[in-house]
Amino acid sequence: MGKIAAALLALLVLIAVLGGAGAGSILSAFGSSGTQPSADALTDIPPDYLALYMDAAGTCPGLQWSVLAAIGKVESDHGRSPLPGVHSGTNEAGARGPMQFLLATFKEVVTKHPLPQGGATPPSPYNAHDAVYAAATYLCDSGARNGKNIPGAIKTYNHADWYVSDVLTQAEAYTSGSGFGTDTAPTTAARQAINYAQGQLGLPYEWAGNGPATGDSGFDCSGLTKAAYATAGITLPRTAQTQFDAGPQLPTGQQLKPGDLVFYGNPDGGIHHVGLYIGGGQMIDAPRPGKTIRIEPYRYRGDDYAGATRPSM
Repeated sequence: MGKIAAALLALLVLIAVLGGAGAGSILSAFGSSGTQPSADALTDIPPDYLALYMDAAGTCPGLQWSVLAAIGKVESDHGRSPLPGVHSGTNEAGARGPMQFLLATFKEVVTKHPLPQGGATPPSPYNAHDAVYAAATYLCDSGARNGKNIPGAIKTYNHADWYVSDVLTQAEAYTSGSGFGTDTAPTTAARQAINYAQGQLGLPYEWAGNGPATGDSGFDCSGLTKAAYATAGITLPRTAQTQFDAGPQLPTGQQLKPGDLVFYGNPDGGIHHVGLYIGGGQMIDAPRPGKTIRIEPYRYRGDDYAGATRPSM
């Protein structure tokens, strides 16, 4: 609790220093259900960056601050990374700054949507204020406005399915739980399972498939979840029904964590599908013949969602 209390105190001091609209948006985020920073967020995100993420997200209706924060984590560890391109120069792809913008993209964003005061003159992708606000604007223009297509907006930021998964998982960890001592971030085993599943994105659905390691071209739904958790030393039964029965099943209404298994069908012997929840309302699954392993919402119109389990050692 010491680190969490210290981080919270630092954030409250920053709120007092900022004052005005910035403080209002931060306090609003703390008071809004589902948007409070988790213990993981309070101990990991520097207070000045946390304030920027919260305030910048407020410029785009439907964009959660945690998505911005997760991108900042994945791209530069909130500006702490010593790698080339974070503080000066570029990385091997030509990106720069804490949010890793290509210069042409950054200039296009800030020309189209002038940034609020508080950053560099002229705006710079190396400036944390400018980079975070520009990232919020870019995500907003790419589908995040009104929450229309958050995964699609993230994929526009980086055109890789593994990146979308990483960001959604991290965003979930930054907002799960009460935020004041209850850390519901994914376990090490859950992260290993998600990392494995990310590596299978794009492989074909194959009925009874157990993956390339066994000579199959792809997986079916339960073959994927079984193989994913096997990499973490957890043995699951082979079928969706038996995985559901193995549990432990989560009580109805309990908040999901990345790594949970989500099931569809009739709980009384009629479970027909399973996916691996990765956060942000998304799962990785092998959906059906003719499709590939992909990221998609775990709840959708007309689904027959049956519940979730949380595999453990």
